[in-house]
Amino acid sequence: MANDTLVALHVVNPYNAEVVREVPWETSADLDAKLDRARAAQRRWSLLPVERRVREVAGALGYFRANRDQVARDVTLQMGKPIVQAKREVDTLLARAEHLLAIAKYALAPEVLPAPTGMSLRIEHHPLGVVLDIAAWNYPLLVPVNVLVPALLAGNAVLLKHSPLTPLCGLHFERAFASLSVPDLVQNLVLENERAERLIGDARVDHVSFTGSVATGRKVYAAAARRLIDANLELGGKDPAYVAEDADLDFAAVNIVDGACYNAGQSCCAVERVYVHESVYAQFLERAISELRQYRLGDPLDPKTSMGPMALREAVERLERQVEDAVRRGAKVLHRSKRPSGRGSFFEPTLLGGVPNDALAMQEESFGPIVPVASVASDDEAVARMNDSRYGLTASVWTRTAARAERFARDVEVGTVYQNRCDYLDAALPWTGWKESGIGSTLSRYGFLGLTRRKSIHFRS
Repeated sequence: MANDTLVALHVVNPYNAEVVREVPWETSADLDAKLDRARAAQRRWSLLPVERRVREVAGALGYFRANRDQVARDVTLQMGKPIVQAKREVDTLLARAEHLLAIAKYALAPEVLPAPTGMSLRIEHHPLGVVLDIAAWNYPLLVPVNVLVPALLAGNAVLLKHSPLTPLCGLHFERAFASLSVPDLVQNLVLENERAERLIGDARVDHVSFTGSVATGRKVYAAAARRLIDANLELGGKDPAYVAEDADLDFAAVNIVDGACYNAGQSCCAVERVYVHESVYAQFLERAISELRQYRLGDPLDPKTSMGPMALREAVERLERQVEDAVRRGAKVLHRSKRPSGRGSFFEPTLLGGVPNDALAMQEESFGPIVPVASVASDDEAVARMNDSRYGLTASVWTRTAARAERFARDVEVGTVYQNRCDYLDAALPWTGWKESGIGSTLSRYGFLGLTRRKSIHFRS
């Protein structure tokens, strides 16, 4: 269906099913004009020195400080994140951007190489042009900022296509960066997914960054390949945690449960399966149940609410299927929080024990507050179970032993390995996936390199 035939996108609150806002879809003429403006803006912006770009982007980000409460409220209304967590997301956006601003000059500096007498060799990093940033709804501020800020600092223009669930966040980014000296560097697009895929085929787009499902990521990658442009993909995850026999069980239980249930489990790097050494298995389950009892489900605008509704109604059915499948295979439901009354699409935080590794809850992405747990007899078995997955985003090992942590860092097939931590991104480290969890990197200096092209300078004096 063409956007020109649609009147508006209805943004619906997942808690009460009320329409939050109507946002017009892009017409073909509007989209064409935005592409042309992005190309022209990028050429002007790329001529500015990096230091100037850093100052201007830093100033534009002040919008999020000045409008913190309204931005957070819009996040909550669109996808159900508790308001306390939504405000924290605004704060994290600013902290992450500040790190990228701090390293931009270093990350983009020419690399001068040793050379024979009379020769000069260096590597320069040049902008790609127009970057299409296709962002996900689960962290509607953090997902786009991972690409948008380094793309601008590297000299690119950005077309931000947000999820149809969270288009108001795209509007906030557009307003924030409207203050730059070069207009139209960040433009928000309201497109259905099929039309966004076709947009990748437009010659005015030079790079695409996508965060979302593996199925859609394949389509994005195929569309980019047809034009021989690069794509950065952050896709699914089934992130494991291992609780070793020497773990601090109280600390591990609190953090693993939080890592599984924060944002109603709708995090790319949420803990989605837990392996516990048999010697501490029962004790860990007791502590996990105690922690799960603390969750309060309800109105996400209430500061006392610690878990809101699922952003997608169909997610509840998927999670129910995973629980039912695990029980059929011999697992036990050890805890389910009480579901609140009302129209919201809630799923109760659920602890499953004795889950076999071939169960859906251990193999297919949950993206919800399920904590499936299995007992293992050794570190070797834990590594084997953790690697038994088509995904490879993050993994965590909970141990007091540095050598054990290093062993898991070496052997577990994921992009990030944590010791005594989970569900966290550090902007100094590349955010990258192995296997079907993605291609490329955001954040750190490597995120800048993915948004530039190399030029080799080879001079003889």
